[in-house]
Amino acid sequence: MRLYGRTELAQLYCPELTPDAAWRKLKRWITLNRDLTTKLKELGYAPSQRSFTPKMVEHIFYYLGEP
Repeated sequence: MRLYGRTELAQLYCPELTPDAAWRKLKRWITLNRDLTTKLKELGYAPSQRSFTPKMVEHIFYYLGEP
C-alpha cells in the first residue's frame, strides 16, 4: 500500500470518467458504505483531505474491492 491522491485513487476505480466525476463517484461509494466511513473517520480522514494514507487505502480496498 502507498499514499494515493483522492483523484488518483478515484481514477483507478472509474478510469472512463473525468477526474472530477470519478472522485464524486468514489466519494458517494464511501459515503454509502457506513462501515468504511466509520473506519476512515477512526483513521483521521476528513472530507477536505486531498489524499488517503496507506492504511486508509487498505480499508478502501477491503470494503470496495481492489480497482
